[in-house]
Amino acid sequence: MLIKHSKFKNTGILFELLVRQITADTLSGKNSEATNILKKYFSKTELGREYKLYDSLLKRTNLTEGKAEVVINAILESAKQLNRSALKRQKYNLINEIKDHYNLEEFFKTKLPHYKSQAAIYTLIEATGDNKKQSHEQIINNKLVLLEHLTSSIKKIDKPKEDVMNEFSQYDKGTRILTYKILLEKFNTKYSDFSTNKKLILKEFINSVDNTDKLKVFYNTKINEMKSELVSLNKKTKNQVTKIKINEVATFLVGLEKNDKVNNEHIVNLLQYCDLLEELQQANGK
Repeated sequence: MLIKHSKFKNTGILFELLVRQITADTLSGKNSEATNILKKYFSKTELGREYKLYDSLLKRTNLTEGKAEVVINAILESAKQLNRSALKRQKYNLINEIKDHYNLEEFFKTKLPHYKSQAAIYTLIEATGDNKKQSHEQIINNKLVLLEHLTSSIKKIDKPKEDVMNEFSQYDKGTRILTYKILLEKFNTKYSDFSTNKKLILKEFINSVDNTDKLKVFYNTKINEMKSELVSLNKKTKNQVTKIKINEVATFLVGLEKNDKVNNEHIVNLLQYCDLLEELQQANGK
């Protein structure tokens, strides 16, 4: 028997969407009802216990296949101890409360980066508590999804790929300057509303794509500048919820180590951090 995935019943997805809703409400200057809902349903509850299983699995990467299998089996064994009737009741009440304060269609519209893995966890946990005969093929497929997640970093190291930045770095200086000029013209046309700071970040990554040390220094400098801005914002902010969110953002700002390599993800992260910082500044009237 196939178990159908439901994002309305997926504890990991519900938790992540509530956290995102808190962030969105905070940046909009609203008192977030999602904060109270999160505390009510995930603090010392069966839902909170189940969420810890999702979190424990999703935060692990770069494992060997042997260790990954141990983690999956341990999570599923712990899931057997959950109170199914309490979980069902709490999820039902949680959805009703979210519905009272938010538009469900809009609330669940957000695309999540680990949706596939979260769906796999949900299906496997549901299978552990269902006495009916399960589809072995479905169980195997979902375990493979989780194995891929848990060993993802190793696979990326084993199978290096030539990305856009690597290809661009092979161009001679003249070709690179011409390419950059075309890119910049198109970029300025399409993203004319981008801030000066974000345009500076893009320009530096393109100009220094073949100079890893310079890029690393630039990246770490920008990270430190953003941290200083967040510290300054935190001192001026009176709203306690906003202070908490500022502190959470600060934890994500981590510089590159000596042996780290700059890649496409770093420029995306830096632009996203910059965007979030600007929104926080705007929300605080700066």
